[in-house]
Amino acid sequence: MGKIKDRLTPMGEFVPQPDDDMIICRCEEISKGEIRQAIHDGMFTLTEIRRFLRAGMGLCQGQTCTRLVKGIIARELGISPLEVEPAAARAPMRPIKMIVLGNEGKES
Repeated sequence: MGKIKDRLTPMGEFVPQPDDDMIICRCEEISKGEIRQAIHDGMFTLTEIRRFLRAGMGLCQGQTCTRLVKGIIARELGISPLEVEPAAARAPMRPIKMIVLGNEGKES
């Protein structure tokens, strides 16, 4: 694993940028500034950003924004995007009726 920025090392004061209002995650309407602020608040991984801001948890499940978020994290931390820890992936789930499970193995 690469040398990820030590969480105890101060990052410096958050300085807003002109493009901070640019939407990065369209599904959850999360801006570049919100992601940058979260990084300055101590969230250094995609999973942490996802859990805090919900970036990548919308309809597209991060297919559109994950790469952009990863790039922002890398830029803010001064590391290569390859050093950014990947987000935990889960299979899409959907609810099923209990009767489907209750009838398992029974003939109709």
